[in-house]
Amino acid sequence: MDPVSRRNVLAAAAAAGTVATAVAAAQAATFGNPDEPPQGAINTTGNPASVTDPGPQNPAIASQFPAAFSPPATNVGDMPMFWASFNNAPRRIQNGGWARQVTQADFAISEEISGVNMRLTRGGIRELHWHQAAEWAYVSRGVIRITTIDSEGRANVEDVAAGGLWYFPSGMPHSLQGVGDDGGEFILCFDDGKATEYNTLLVTDWFAHTPPDILALNFGLPAETFANIPLHQLYIFQGQMPAPLAQDQAQAAGSAGRMPNPSSFQLRRHAAHPQDRRRRGAHRRQPQFQGSADHRRSPGHHTPRRPARNALAPECG
Repeated sequence: MDPVSRRNVLAAAAAAGTVATAVAAAQAATFGNPDEPPQGAINTTGNPASVTDPGPQNPAIASQFPAAFSPPATNVGDMPMFWASFNNAPRRIQNGGWARQVTQADFAISEEISGVNMRLTRGGIRELHWHQAAEWAYVSRGVIRITTIDSEGRANVEDVAAGGLWYFPSGMPHSLQGVGDDGGEFILCFDDGKATEYNTLLVTDWFAHTPPDILALNFGLPAETFANIPLHQLYIFQGQMPAPLAQDQAQAAGSAGRMPNPSSFQLRRHAAHPQDRRRRGAHRRQPQFQGSADHRRSPGHHTPRRPARNALAPECG
């Protein structure tokens, strides 16, 4: 047995420190966000549009949470908040865009709705995926190309511009791509407060968790075709600009044909209903209570006065 000496202790400590450093370095790659490459601006070298936030924004709130606007790679956004705003929700930044969300974990009273704010660069793709909650969206900027597939294998491809909506029922596979001059930005809403961007099923997840022999039967290809399936999801990634819409639609239709009903609705292409205009006009013509002629022509009639506003109360209407 070697005698214990100061030199031996220091040597052992140095060796242990080297091992600990190596272990820490290995764990650093897997701690927090499981994505490869890790989330954050580290992914966006050569593609600065992936980080930009066209807005709308609330700088007063965002400035108080700088780590949310550009979080470190280990931040998966699971820190509970006492109040909810997209401006203090950590962005999950990938090469091709970003997303941030507010769920029941952030806003405990929200039982039936959760929301995601997402931005895709020009050509940026949100990987094909599906989830248990139904999804509707409002495009606030740019143009988004949506691709959907129904239970009978029929596909639709549609472009949704700013001011447009889309709706995907629960379980409908769909993918998104920014095709505007600067991509696009939109708000997603799910009909479940617990729905998050982390509990969706991506097509890469499905491939990675399905045995190659089952994939071979499904696609009619040799099992060896699926021998080297990547184990890391794509989520958001930078892609090439797609073909013109009509060409994409024809290719997606294939032999199965297109879905009978579209998934999008463009608000700006539809004028207000005439009945809505009449209602607004009637509202504008409604006489004010204190100044009506009926009260003015009644001598001695006492017109009740409105209670004074509290100077600290918010203005309404």
